[in-house]
Amino acid sequence: MGRPPRHDADRLLDAAVALAAEAGPRAVTMAAVARAAGAPSGSVYHRFPDRTALLSALWLRTVTRFQDGFFTAVEAPPLDAAVAAARHVVEWSRDNPAEAKVLLAGPGAYGIADWSDAAREHLAKANAQVDEALTGLAQRLGRSGAAGRSRVFLAVVDLPYAVVRRYLGRGEPVPALEVGTVTDAVRDLLAG
Repeated sequence: MGRPPRHDADRLLDAAVALAAEAGPRAVTMAAVARAAGAPSGSVYHRFPDRTALLSALWLRTVTRFQDGFFTAVEAPPLDAAVAAARHVVEWSRDNPAEAKVLLAGPGAYGIADWSDAAREHLAKANAQVDEALTGLAQRLGRSGAAGRSRVFLAVVDLPYAVVRRYLGRGEPVPALEVGTVTDAVRDLLAG
């Protein structure tokens, strides 16, 4: 039985996240990731054939990690689900500020136009699942029309995203008090 790889893909992606959070997506190069991970450049190229593959893997791993908790949150009873999903955005971003900065930059900053078809398809499927979950939540809340659906998206996505962006965009941690602020705002937007 062979020994486990010393520089596995997750370790390399962790180094890429740190670089992106510190200096933006342009800082994520094959050589920089190798240096940050303390790995030979061959280890990076062995797992990611080029920078585009590295960037797409970084984005997709990050969005998947975020969405896992989001999908769990929207399974609760309707109003609780909306609150839990919005809280998840803030709490996950507080707990994972470097990864949250990756998501705040958007996939365009990570070269989505050059991603493989499989990577773009993976992201499209993930985004469709979020849309489907939120549309279902809107229906469970009795807000199936366009205005109701828009209100649910505002409460669950746009509002917590704006709160997170305000702090992380300035390089500050998201304060714990914002979890309560978002919770109250979501209840106010969706009650009744």
